[in-house]
Amino acid sequence: MLMLVSTRGLVLTLSGALILGTVAAVAGSQQQTLDLIITNARLIDGTGAPGRRADIGIASGRIARIGDLAGAQARARIDAGGQVVSPGFIDVHTHADNLAGSPLAPNFVRMGVTTIVAGNCGSSALDVREALDRIAAAGPTVNFATLVGHNTVRSAVMGSSEREPTADELERMKAFIARAMADGAVGFSTGLQYVPGTYAKSAEILELARAAAGGLYATHMRNEGTALQDAVRESIDVARALGMRLQISHLKVDSPSRWGASAAALRLIDDARAQGVDVRADQYAYTAGASSLSIRFPSWALEGGDDRVRERLNDGATWARIKKEMIGLYEERGFKDLSWAAVASYRPDPSLNGLSMKDVALKLEGSTTADAQLEAARKLMIGGGASMVYHFMSEDDIERIMKHPQVAVASDSGVLQPGAGVPHPRGNGNTVRVLGEYVRERKVITLEEAVRKMTSLPARHFGFRDRGEIREGAAADLVVFDPARVRDRATYAAPHAAPEGILHVLVNGQFVVRDGEPTAERPGVVLRAEAKGTAERDVQRRKG
Repeated sequence: MLMLVSTRGLVLTLSGALILGTVAAVAGSQQQTLDLIITNARLIDGTGAPGRRADIGIASGRIARIGDLAGAQARARIDAGGQVVSPGFIDVHTHADNLAGSPLAPNFVRMGVTTIVAGNCGSSALDVREALDRIAAAGPTVNFATLVGHNTVRSAVMGSSEREPTADELERMKAFIARAMADGAVGFSTGLQYVPGTYAKSAEILELARAAAGGLYATHMRNEGTALQDAVRESIDVARALGMRLQISHLKVDSPSRWGASAAALRLIDDARAQGVDVRADQYAYTAGASSLSIRFPSWALEGGDDRVRERLNDGATWARIKKEMIGLYEERGFKDLSWAAVASYRPDPSLNGLSMKDVALKLEGSTTADAQLEAARKLMIGGGASMVYHFMSEDDIERIMKHPQVAVASDSGVLQPGAGVPHPRGNGNTVRVLGEYVRERKVITLEEAVRKMTSLPARHFGFRDRGEIREGAAADLVVFDPARVRDRATYAAPHAAPEGILHVLVNGQFVVRDGEPTAERPGVVLRAEAKGTAERDVQRRKG
């Protein structure tokens, strides 16, 4: 009580000093020479608030002033021409772990993406510090953060063994995760449909996630179709038990027999949030997904590495068992054969790239029957496996998920090399497809809501405090786009086509796209989680 009385006058004195200081700061900012002013902008700030007219002043990589800047001094000006200026898009589900080798990331910046998160689906660098340092030294075009992956850690300790870890192995895995978190990982990810993560029981996931306390738990769930609700419950149970933030990766319904189940999955998310669990999700705006061919095979058949897999596939009796289980699995999901799958990349024979499994079977087996398609899949696996595109979702589920306020937009793409393979078109079109197809054409969500889903929603959940909003003091990650013209041009047949309508993109105040073309500037920084909560720390940029 004495402290309260004695400090009241001090507070008043400080308040007066703060007012004077604020006045001086404002006066100083009015005289500041800005690096760049974007004039005549339709400002959509990322919060979901209605757009408004404003100018934006940038200095030292940050947003310095917002308002009428007609009289302000600046080294450069650019007229937005009444087009939208929004925060740079944040893609929290990517597989761009190889950014150090491809630092320009042209497919991302052309889509207006200024920050990416890698290490998803349980796959990441094992040594996070070394990986982040390498990316920082490479000087990326975009900002970069990573999760630490369960599959990577489990493989390092247990290989691809289908069993529970020993106490010692569990402690070693926890040590890897704790080290990665200390080195800057923003959280822990699982890929529970992939080897070896698919062999882990819930208790293992819970214990390992505990080692990432203070970070976020992102999961490619155990099932995204026939047992979708059970998988959502398992994910929520981990987050609830540990008080962790939860990100459900690329929420979808990937089985025609279960189309419509997105409503039940979203109710589970709403119920968990009402109970205090901080759970959100992300999605991409397509009815096809992309993954490995191996995911279509029974998990037991993939244990032990490539040589063991080939042994099983070359053994007549074992292959007959595998094939029978595969038929059962895809029939349960509502399919009659594998014609819903197409090859994105098969290194031993690129002529198969872009072909459906029906066409692959015709080429390799001389037949298009369901059995011939399975035999073709066997040959591809013996040859080392393939990357695939899977057509297995419905537009109704896509739209229902997109309307949910806690679902962000994320591509599930890596850095794409122009002309390499026939990858999923989401890597060149995801964000602009939302803006063009689902906002402008179908009116599924508003423009302001779409921008929020790509900016402040993921930024807040992942703890990127200085990104995701247009406000004074925030990092100057910005996108200028034409809402009447923005659209995706990438298709399943021609997935490398660049989008239209993205006019300018700035990362930390520097143009990485100008007049629709990448500039090759590399102003991106590594975003590391600090020991006390998730926060961003800009590391030294590449010199020279």
